[in-house]
Amino acid sequence: MFRCDVADFPERLSVGAELLRGGSWCGQLRTAQRSLDVGSVAGIYYRRPTGFEFHPDMSESERKWSAAQARMGFGGLLAAVEPWLNHPHFIGYAEYKPVQLRLAARGGMAVPRTVITNDPHLARRFVAEVGDAVYKPFTSRGVVDADGYQQVYTRRVTAEQCDDPNIARTMHLFQEWVPKAFEVRLTVVDDQFFAARIDAGSAKAGEDWRTDYAALTYTSVETPTAVRARVRKLLGGLGLRFGALDFIVTPGGEWIFLECNPNGQWAWIEDATGLPITAALADALQGTKETC
Repeated sequence: MFRCDVADFPERLSVGAELLRGGSWCGQLRTAQRSLDVGSVAGIYYRRPTGFEFHPDMSESERKWSAAQARMGFGGLLAAVEPWLNHPHFIGYAEYKPVQLRLAARGGMAVPRTVITNDPHLARRFVAEVGDAVYKPFTSRGVVDADGYQQVYTRRVTAEQCDDPNIARTMHLFQEWVPKAFEVRLTVVDDQFFAARIDAGSAKAGEDWRTDYAALTYTSVETPTAVRARVRKLLGGLGLRFGALDFIVTPGGEWIFLECNPNGQWAWIEDATGLPITAALADALQGTKETC
């Protein structure tokens, strides 16, 4: 196994690769401790790399130019190596919530009524029409203010709250509130489905279970056949082999799609339920090796 961060390049990681007649790239990535033959890669797992770090003597303009070269050269080499779990290009595409929701709805999944807008009047009209609504951020990134880092969670909103003129300053996502019996985190790895029922033991967790992990209980459940078929179609449309999907299950038993995280966390679900997600990921990463 070879593990590195993009930030290791170029000061702590050297790269050399040659394109062979058959179209494969062969060469090595080297750190002070280990090396990797590019042609021996069986699988690549991508998880939140940080930015390139350049020599401190370089000027700002040199850093910008070098960063562009590094992204297109080093990043391009990695992009050309297969197979990824998931490829960064598809992760970036799949992170767009409007894309997810469109493909999910077209694939037959039930999704909440949704509006995205920076128009306070449209937001107010939508919330008043559905009667009970939530606000959601488009990404998991929080904000830093005088009190430090603050995570932005899903929260219920009223029509009156939508009169805030600050809504006009960026895009926002509003959805109808869907009554829930429980929620499901469904982790999919190369057509293996690992579904965990999440029951919220507090009002806070009932609104967004990430706000109160201590109040949650987990149980492994089966994924309905129809949901499996629709999830396969969604992941195929997004180009993903791995996905962490969130659903609401209504009191009537209907699965309502909320979102798909193409680079989501999964270890805590395995710890709580015993679902063999790690083993599935390991199997997926032991794919067919390229040869030089």
